[in-house]
Amino acid sequence: MTKTALPPVRLPLALLSLCLLSACKTPTWVPSVPASVSSSVSSVTSKLTPSWLAGQHATAPPYADVEAAMRREHVQGMAVAVIDDGQVRSVQTWGWRNAAERQPLLHDTVMAGASLTKAAFAYMVLQLADEGKLNLDMPIDRLLPKPLPAYDQKPYDFSSLARDERWRLLTPRILLTHTSGLANLRWLEPDGKPHFHFTPGDRYAYSGEGIQILQLIVEQGVKLDPEREMQRRVFDRFGMKRTSMRWRDDFAANVATGYALDGSAQGHGRRMLTSAIGSMDTTIEDQAKLWAGIVRGDGLSPAARATLVRAWRPIHSAHQFPTLAPQDGAHAVDWPQRLAAGLGVVTFRDRSGPAFFKGGHDDGSGNMVLCLESGQRCVVMLANDVRAERLFPGIAAQVLGPNDMPWSWEYDFVPAPPASR
Repeated sequence: MTKTALPPVRLPLALLSLCLLSACKTPTWVPSVPASVSSSVSSVTSKLTPSWLAGQHATAPPYADVEAAMRREHVQGMAVAVIDDGQVRSVQTWGWRNAAERQPLLHDTVMAGASLTKAAFAYMVLQLADEGKLNLDMPIDRLLPKPLPAYDQKPYDFSSLARDERWRLLTPRILLTHTSGLANLRWLEPDGKPHFHFTPGDRYAYSGEGIQILQLIVEQGVKLDPEREMQRRVFDRFGMKRTSMRWRDDFAANVATGYALDGSAQGHGRRMLTSAIGSMDTTIEDQAKLWAGIVRGDGLSPAARATLVRAWRPIHSAHQFPTLAPQDGAHAVDWPQRLAAGLGVVTFRDRSGPAFFKGGHDDGSGNMVLCLESGQRCVVMLANDVRAERLFPGIAAQVLGPNDMPWSWEYDFVPAPPASR
């Protein structure tokens, strides 16, 4: 691997960020990292392009810095891809896909995409809208062949909404902006059934249930197979050979075991049903291709690409979770970055200009993609260990330089910023 030197002003800040997040503690147990892992790095180089010449470029994080930070936080495995000017510049992996068996994490190791699935699904939905197959602002009662509450079988059981006419206000845009009024997941409700907590469109509240309804619209309203459309319009388009909306048997030889906050092994869930909420299996190499394509806008008209990252609904919550926490009156946060809901992503105003991000998390995985529109720069971070999330802010600073990503909104372990800059 050819390592790219960071500009002098960035490295101290990045190292300081990593140090502060980990409290610079020396752990009593340090996972060894095999030499073979250092060689499992795929780098992509190309000629200098305008953003590089202007000094606004994304650079690969120093391998040893990330390795040291992982040891401090007991992180078993993680991967980072760097995108600049819409092109993949580097793909790096560290640590183990299976620590017990001492199997290294590789650039083609299958990992859980978790909620990054939602952003990929949104990108497919925007293609349908671009082609006139789906109107993002059409009420759901005109999109489905029968009323939403009439669907009463798993995985689309919304019969609990029968006595609440607000379901008729739902539109694909409301669902994509997470303003449906539904809880994140139905099992969080006391009765285990979906219910409205506010009028659709009124405020932001992250909701996997809303994305599930959108999948129903694609399947029953547009009459398309969501899995097939994701494969054709997204995975095949970007050459994502080891990505799927369902488990494939050929993944088994090179798949990552997840690790929880307490270090326990979580295995890898073999999802047999397509779910836009989070069933995507993928690799760091494939995610690099996907987000390079997204930031370029491949497969979308310029207007559709713009609508993806438009600030559709301001976000005034202090944190993303819990999703239904109060965010009015004294609870409202006026984010200086102008935090807002895009379509499948969250947008904000960075010092460099417009920016957007999407995270993904489950019991054994932590993922984050942060993109700056200036120079079409992104950092893609996948980890088969949730403890890696504490490293994400520092790594993003190393890759992209100083930025205004609202980390405290995404992660509650990050201190909230001052009320004003």
